[in-house]
Amino acid sequence: MDPAEAEGRRVLVAVDEGDESAHALRWCLANFAAPGDTVLLLYVRAPPPTYSVLDATGPVGFMFAEEATAAVEGYSKQVADAVVEKAQKLCALHGKENGEMKVEVKVSVGDARSVICEMVDKLGADVLVMGSHGYGLFKRAVLDRLTEDCRWFCRALLGSVSDYCVRNANCPVLIVKS
Repeated sequence: MDPAEAEGRRVLVAVDEGDESAHALRWCLANFAAPGDTVLLLYVRAPPPTYSVLDATGPVGFMFAEEATAAVEGYSKQVADAVVEKAQKLCALHGKENGEMKVEVKVSVGDARSVICEMVDKLGADVLVMGSHGYGLFKRAVLDRLTEDCRWFCRALLGSVSDYCVRNANCPVLIVKS
């Protein structure tokens, strides 16, 4: 038997604040992940907003920008902690009922689409599991009404994370629909 097989698969599950993400994790634990696998929980925080001295109206405005940035950053960390804690609880509950599996947590900052694909490679994921927000029909309805000239721009604005990962991740991608 290959030593990599004996260790089990490395299953990367992208988690966020949405119900679709929690559903995808539950589905993965119930139907895909097995004892011996490593479940890698990945949460990607948006990068903090940046302000320049030119954005502020004097020293008071700049100090406010720093305070606002610190507040946004603090809130972002709280959200990340809450999402990760919820995901870890789901994994622990599943483990008690169905056999333990190793769980690792990674929190990164950046554009979710590119960070998820980068982490697939960095963490050596065998498969990526993620939920879908289901904007596909909306996206298609909008794009069908546009001229070819502006479709590329709207695809960039309306492009889904799951769609991007399906096209760019270097491993199989399993999309769990709600």
